[in-house]
Amino acid sequence: MKKYIFIFLLSLLSSEIIGQNKFGYIDSQELLLLMPERKTAENTIQEFAKSLESQLSSMTAEYQQRVQEYQNNESSYTDLVKQDKIAEISSLEQRIQAFQQNAQQNLQEKEQELLEPILTKARNAIEEVAKSGNYTYIFDKSIGSILYANESENILPQVKKKLGL
Repeated sequence: MKKYIFIFLLSLLSSEIIGQNKFGYIDSQELLLLMPERKTAENTIQEFAKSLESQLSSMTAEYQQRVQEYQNNESSYTDLVKQDKIAEISSLEQRIQAFQQNAQQNLQEKEQELLEPILTKARNAIEEVAKSGNYTYIFDKSIGSILYANESENILPQVKKKLGL
């Protein structure tokens, strides 16, 4: 009989301890898809990318035109003119490569600039809901990570003490 009472008390105590933690989850990708600001940012990014692509197409067309012109007239060029034309084509090729690299970097910066406020807004809303709902942890279903953790659950001070740090 004492054994059953002990098991009952133990199960009651453990359910009480487990009941103190409240877990939640969210699909952050779905949340971002629902936010109207994301669509606006996405459109702005696409327009910016199209303008960069247009500039690149123009440079590529000029490059192809110069290469074609060189190939068509190569036999009539003197050695000095050939060297000059090859240098022009090489210079244009280098400008195209530099433009591609800069364009990619600028596109990433623009994307970060536009998306960061949206992500911050979503993060803040998740934290507010977590705090007001007394959640201990909020997990992100879409990427499998923790978006919110109650600071009282941080064991770093105990681990530092254990390691003598």
